Amino acid sequence: MTETLKPEQHEFQAEVRQVLDLMVHSLYSNKEIFLRELISNASDALDKLRFEALSDDSLYAGDAELRVQVSFDKDAGTLTVYDNGIGMSHDELLENLGTIARSGTRKFLDALSGDARTDSNLIGQFGVGFYSAFIVADQVTVQSRRAGDDETWQWVSDGQGAFTLEPIEDETLGRGTRIILKLKEGESEFLADYRLRSLISKYSDHIAFPIQMHKVQPPPAAEEDGDEDVVDVPADPEWESVNQASALWSRPRQEIEDDEYKSFYKHVSNDFNDPLRWSHNRVEGNQSFTTLLYLPEKPPFDLMMGREERHGLKLYVRRVFIMDAAEQLLPTYLRFIRGVVDSDDLPLNVSREILQDNALVKKIRASVVKRVLGMLEQLSDETETYQAFWKGFGEVLKEGVVEDFSNQEKLLKLARFASTANSDAEPTTSLDDYLGRMNSGQDKIYYVTADSHQAALNSPHLEVFRKQGIEVLLMSDRVDEWMMGHVREYDGKPFQSVAKGDLDLSNLEDEDAKKQREEKASEAAPLLERLKKALEEQVEEVKVSSRLTDSPSCIVLAEHDMALHMQQLMKQAGHEMPGSKPSLEINPDHPLVTRAAAVTDEDRFSDWAHLLFEQALLAEGGQLSDPASYVKRVNQLLTEA
Repeated sequence: MTETLKPEQHEFQAEVRQVLDLMVHSLYSNKEIFLRELISNASDALDKLRFEALSDDSLYAGDAELRVQVSFDKDAGTLTVYDNGIGMSHDELLENLGTIARSGTRKFLDALSGDARTDSNLIGQFGVGFYSAFIVADQVTVQSRRAGDDETWQWVSDGQGAFTLEPIEDETLGRGTRIILKLKEGESEFLADYRLRSLISKYSDHIAFPIQMHKVQPPPAAEEDGDEDVVDVPADPEWESVNQASALWSRPRQEIEDDEYKSFYKHVSNDFNDPLRWSHNRVEGNQSFTTLLYLPEKPPFDLMMGREERHGLKLYVRRVFIMDAAEQLLPTYLRFIRGVVDSDDLPLNVSREILQDNALVKKIRASVVKRVLGMLEQLSDETETYQAFWKGFGEVLKEGVVEDFSNQEKLLKLARFASTANSDAEPTTSLDDYLGRMNSGQDKIYYVTADSHQAALNSPHLEVFRKQGIEVLLMSDRVDEWMMGHVREYDGKPFQSVAKGDLDLSNLEDEDAKKQREEKASEAAPLLERLKKALEEQVEEVKVSSRLTDSPSCIVLAEHDMALHMQQLMKQAGHEMPGSKPSLEINPDHPLVTRAAAVTDEDRFSDWAHLLFEQALLAEGGQLSDPASYVKRVNQLLTEA
């Protein structure tokens, strides 16, 4: 370089400064995670080099032995992590390490819970793991040369809000990245050979590249004293691998310990918890591939918000990393599944566009879905464990009932619901449980949807079912109304909403009950006519209810209408809703109805009619168009009473 350039001075953007502050002050109790994150980033850089070299093998530039190296200098108080991966250019250092607040940084901050253990788990998910170096370091130096470039750049920061960036001459650094941590006082534990090896074994043993440290021998005194941190480092030490350095999924299952599976899960998922279950399979034949799939124990914070985010499995072709989130290998409703697919038959230069219409990908996807549903079916035999799983992931699986018609029956079998047969709000009832408890002569599966469990439990539509001892499923997830609009039956039994369409329980009634109901309907005919006239702008028809025993009235929707609480949500979201009218059903034995029938003044009767309608509307989760008039009407009638 012919002239010395003045180092560029840059300020961290606000979000990055917030992350740095969090790392230093909030996550100190989990400080060892910094090494996990730096090695994981180094592994990603090696993967990226190997992928780019598929189309340009000159990027290897005579150094094709990909590796990560960890070393330390006790005298200088420094810890160094090096990789000969893709490296970073000037612009990439700027973009990745401080001046551009990426969306992941913002989402990371929004997701923080305040719990150090939970928040340290989020670091890897949002690509902010590099900043964890400042938990233990006063100063971080990054020296990097991008593959194919001839210029080396140095990034330096003390994590206080600014950093410098300058070109350097360094013949010892070829392609790749060297990160040098100047450790804080009191962090000498990370300058101990045994400590570093144990952390690599704990967090990074599954990394598919060699992680190397200097080969050392304990002197005789250390062997006698049993002090494993006292080591003798030769003047010109050799490097040795301290991890398995092989793709875990490529090894035979019988050779892999459970702890290795768990450690690999934490690497691919950035989850601090152990997985709930995993499935490791090799498919041989005309098309060969390996899958390693994991069920998380707990849902990520953004599970229900993440349909448009990129989720998927890590895709490898013959153990060469291709892409990190191959969403084509998973349906959206299984977006919580983590793991790896390694294909022997896909082309190494496969792209997302090619994956979209590739026949082999469809076969792999079908196999993945089959394996996952198989895991869930096995898990469902463990009642308490499965109930906890369903509580966290049930809403997402319900999406599959609509989106994956070929597996609809299996997904319905896995579903759990609250029910009038149980006193609590927990979804513990399966459809098989329901069928096993059906009354003699019952030929439908009855359910009700509402915007909360209490609203469903207290729905007036349940009154006749309670009276006759008929179980009703209580559905209060937002996805339920949408799901039930696409489900017709289960195991040959049709579903019937208790709040929609005509309700026919005649096959469960005796002859006396039928006759009594018909007589009441005939006697109430004049009242029904008056109510219909008073409410002609609001209702399609008025009739005597076969649903009610305690309430005066209820709203009944057409069979294919959307529930009122969902219509309200859709309107709030800016969607136009079709202008259909509900029906009003009345209980002619209720005192309010008999009082209304006795009113002769038509204006006053109109107030009673609207009161019956508006009460029913509120009970159904609807919203009054004129709440002030409703309050005035109630006050007037109460005063008269």
